[in-house]
Amino acid sequence: MTARAVPAVHQLVAGFRAGDAISSQALVLQALFRDLGYASEIFTDRRRVPDQDRSRVADLDALRPAPGDTALLHLSIGSPVNLRFARLPCRRLLLYHNITPPAWFEGLSESTARELALGLEQAAELAGTVHRAFAVSAYNARELEALGHRDVGVIPLWLDLSAHEARPDARRLRRWSDGRLNLAFVGRVAPNKRFEDLLAAFYHVKRFVAPDARLLLVGASNGLERYRDELIAWARMLEIEDIAWLGSVSFQELLAVYRAADVFLCLSEHEGFCAPLIEAMKNDVPVVAYAAAAVPETLDGAGILLREKRFDALAEIVARLRTDAALRAAVLARQRERIARYEAYDFRSAWRDAVAPDASGDAVAPGSLR
Repeated sequence: MTARAVPAVHQLVAGFRAGDAISSQALVLQALFRDLGYASEIFTDRRRVPDQDRSRVADLDALRPAPGDTALLHLSIGSPVNLRFARLPCRRLLLYHNITPPAWFEGLSESTARELALGLEQAAELAGTVHRAFAVSAYNARELEALGHRDVGVIPLWLDLSAHEARPDARRLRRWSDGRLNLAFVGRVAPNKRFEDLLAAFYHVKRFVAPDARLLLVGASNGLERYRDELIAWARMLEIEDIAWLGSVSFQELLAVYRAADVFLCLSEHEGFCAPLIEAMKNDVPVVAYAAAAVPETLDGAGILLREKRFDALAEIVARLRTDAALRAAVLARQRERIARYEAYDFRSAWRDAVAPDASGDAVAPGSLR
């Protein structure tokens, strides 16, 4: 008798870069699927993957699923990967990470705007062609349902928070642990993250409440160098000093940022989940965040939510978090409760059930996207 092939749960991603939220989730899920007894690879166009990360992924052209296999697409942007996924002759699952409205990028990166617009078109065209659709937040689930998908399940973004118990980069931590007030934000230098507002808030903090303040900004700006340069020029015009544009950093350097930070400040206006909020809370950094998109859902009652952007009031909040020990302790207590709830969520069971074959598994034929 011929041995029965091990069933597979393969993942498809538009790109892969160690450290970004989708790539990190794909690695966590790959480990889980293999632990559950499935064969599991991460497929993408390897030409879009940095050299140092290519060993972690397989090329999309090599994907040959058997009818009994499962393919899981991480959807976040328009991509030829989405086209290939729609045609796969196997069980197809979709995980929606959100697609940023393209208008945010118009005039700054037309290629990105086009890819995002294409992503929204492809997301709508995939409706009715997948066996199950999931989203990493209820906010994203509502958006995907508005694009035509039905019965979208919610499984939160799965982050390996145990990694945050590692030692940070000692040199960086010493450099920033000098008694100055450290504000931090982690996220791609992209217009929806509203770095303009971060700079305006920092200006008010330095001028009115904490002249010794420092702003630590972690995040790549690949493809958005024009936006970053405009931000740097604006900061110089306003004579705002003590801004560290750190770009992409190692994980140990990221930990040093979190450990040195006195406040994590997020003024983004479009987030499908916002993993750094969870990471900041795990590292016991008080969070002050604007209540936009999925941010309130991710914080789930923790942190300090801003309903409007009044930079004078925000500066006072930052000052109180520095000087009011009772307020800081109360904020941290709520955040620890939130992290306890997050870590208690049974991600393993949720994904085990999601990829398990069901009675409707053969009811959806492969689709065809434009």
